[in-house]
Amino acid sequence: MAFESLSDKLQNAFKKITGRGKLSEKDIKDAMREVKLALLEADVNFIVVKNFIKDVTERAVGQDVLNSLTPGQQVIKIVNEELTTLMGKENTKLNISPRKPTVIMLLGLQGAGKTTMAGKLAGMLKKQNKKVLLAACDIYRPAAIKQLQVLGEQLEVGVYEKGTQKPVQTAKEAFRKAQDEGTDFLIVDTAGRLHIDEELMKELAEIKQELKPNELLLVVDAMTGQDAVNVAEKFNSDLDITGVILTKLDGDTRGGAALSIRAVTGKPIKYAGIGEKLSDIEPFYPERMASRILGMGDVLTLIEKAELAMDESKAKELEEKIKSQKFSLNDFLDQFSQMRKMGSMNEIMGMLPGVNTSKLAGAEIDEKQFDRMEAIIKSMTKRERENPNIINASRKRRIAAGSGTTIQEVNKLLNQFEGTKKMMKQFTDMSKKGKKGLFKLPF
Repeated sequence: MAFESLSDKLQNAFKKITGRGKLSEKDIKDAMREVKLALLEADVNFIVVKNFIKDVTERAVGQDVLNSLTPGQQVIKIVNEELTTLMGKENTKLNISPRKPTVIMLLGLQGAGKTTMAGKLAGMLKKQNKKVLLAACDIYRPAAIKQLQVLGEQLEVGVYEKGTQKPVQTAKEAFRKAQDEGTDFLIVDTAGRLHIDEELMKELAEIKQELKPNELLLVVDAMTGQDAVNVAEKFNSDLDITGVILTKLDGDTRGGAALSIRAVTGKPIKYAGIGEKLSDIEPFYPERMASRILGMGDVLTLIEKAELAMDESKAKELEEKIKSQKFSLNDFLDQFSQMRKMGSMNEIMGMLPGVNTSKLAGAEIDEKQFDRMEAIIKSMTKRERENPNIINASRKRRIAAGSGTTIQEVNKLLNQFEGTKKMMKQFTDMSKKGKKGLFKLPF
């Protein structure tokens, strides 16, 4: 999970100052020393760390904090705000051309996930009912064009390619095609190298000059830390990028790239790759990422994922079933299948406030458990799914044999179903009374 180590170290640093009635200037400076070490170990740029600690300390030793009833929480609030500022304050949207097509040119070194990201962007825009064309302008990496074609087929998005023809010519032709067909977005997948060289930059500059793209987005591997920042600095210096996309943010990311790139280049992080699936892309919200890093969760992103995954008509139907006590195992199974569309359970749990990501990682949630649950329910008769109370010992044996599981697992699922029914009834009762759950900081 992204920022796991950094998040744990920051939370440990703040535990020493929360819950205390009063803080001295020395207490704050000691805590900031630990924060500084945590950031440096996360491979955040040294100058960025130095300025960040200076800004936080100046604000934290003010009289408003020292005399506050909850000085520890005030310090955390300041750190949260400064982390958000460091990463760009707010989400920066795509620059849209007043005339079709909007041209997005993707840059980056080999291995950063540029071609895959072209597909992810295309898929995201297609979901917004936009017409997209992909242009294959990487003629050097073996199978790069084929990879883009496969992605295009999966997404049902057009791919323009001309083999080993000069990339700038292919880009020009793709642009004309996009214009003629009224395409909303042209996404240009350009060549990368194992390192930055003059020949690469010259080719990219030619394509930029010809297309005058609305977005020049640099794709960088978040797991490379400070190296990613150096790459971003060089590309920005030579080509004046408009923004950054971080890939592999779901891996064991130390955080250096995400926390340094904006400060070093002055350019925003616009999107983040959060998994291997084509749907695993999300807009980058600095304030939400700061909350995740500090262990406060990311409830807004979780809600957005739920809204995308959940069928509104089914949700209303489910609410009625819960109210009338008609919630069945079919509904139970349907809820799990919709929840799985939101991502892995580890990813979802990581967005909840107060969840310790290191403990979560140490006890990985068994995703195959859901496959077993599905097999158990599908091994039941229609009558058993509608009325689980009739499932006796002999029925359990039949269901276990049919699903390739054990009687204990069948019992466990039935108990979980009953527990879920009770919990859902409680939530509907609470919503009637207008009660709201409160999220607390985990410190």
